[in-house]
Amino acid sequence: MDLSAAIDSYLHHLVVERGLSKRSVSAYATDLARFAGTAPDDAGSLDAGHVAAHLVALSREKMSVRSQLRHLSAIRGLCRFLVEKKTLKSDPSSLVDRPRMGRKLPSVLTFAEVMRLLAAPDASTPAGLRDLTMLHVMYAAGLRVSELCGLGLSGLHLEEGYVRVTGKGEKTRLVPIGEEAGTLLRRYLGDVRPAWATSVTGAVFLSPRRRPLTRQAFWKLVRKHARAADITKRLTPHTLRHSFATHLLRGGADLRSVQALLGHARIGTTEIYTHVSGERLREVHRQHHPRGKRVL
Repeated sequence: MDLSAAIDSYLHHLVVERGLSKRSVSAYATDLARFAGTAPDDAGSLDAGHVAAHLVALSREKMSVRSQLRHLSAIRGLCRFLVEKKTLKSDPSSLVDRPRMGRKLPSVLTFAEVMRLLAAPDASTPAGLRDLTMLHVMYAAGLRVSELCGLGLSGLHLEEGYVRVTGKGEKTRLVPIGEEAGTLLRRYLGDVRPAWATSVTGAVFLSPRRRPLTRQAFWKLVRKHARAADITKRLTPHTLRHSFATHLLRGGADLRSVQALLGHARIGTTEIYTHVSGERLREVHRQHHPRGKRVL
C-alpha cells in the first residue's frame, strides 16, 4: 500500500471510528506528512530504522523533546493501524525508544499573587467585568483556556453551582465554580453580554465586536492584568489552571479528586502538581503521623 494512501486511511479511521477532534486529527496529519517525506513510499516496507532516522532528524533540528514525542505517538498509531490492516507483520515503532524528557514543573502563582491578579480588572467597565469573570471562573474551576473560551450558555448550571465543559478528546465534565465566580457570571450575563451578543451566539464570553473571545485574546488580557498587578513571574496561558491544582493539593485535597476536576485521563499527569513545599509536608507529617508530634 502506498504510504500516503495509508496515512489518509488512518486519518479517516481516527475521525470515523475513534471520534477524535478536528484539531487532533489535523495535528496527526501534519506530523505524519512530515514522516512520509523521509520514509519509503511503500507502507509495507516501513521498519524501525525509518522511524529512528526520522526522530534523529527532528532532534538535529533542535525540535523539543515534547514535540518529538508527539511525532512518535502519531507514527506509532499509524504503525499499529497498519498491523491491524495486515500491511505490516509487526509494529516497527515498538522497537524505537522514546526520547527522554525531563519533567518541567508548571509555573504557578502564590495565593497572594492570584488575589492581586483578580483585583486588577476594573469591574466598573463592561470589558473589565468580563475579564474579572473569566479570571475568576478559570481559577475557581481550573479550566483549560480552550475550555474557558469554548464555554457555552448551555453549559452553565448556576443554580446548582457548576459548569459543564468539553475538554480534550471531546470529553465533557462537570466542575463546581464556587459562589464568587457564580455571582460574577450572573452580573456579566445580565449587565454586559446582552449588549454584545447576537441572536445566534451561544458562547458565554464575547468581545464588544459580538464575537466569541479567542484564546489568543484571553492570553493578552491575562498578561495585561498581570502587569497591572505587578506580577513578574513567567506566565503561561494555563498559569491559573496550574495554580488551581497546586493550591487544592496544598489545602489537603486528594490527588484523585484533583485529577477529576482537571479532566486528566491519567493520574500521572496530575502528579506533577505534587511539588508541595517541605514546610507543607512537615505540617502534614506533624498532624497525621502518630509519631509526628513532639514528645514533651
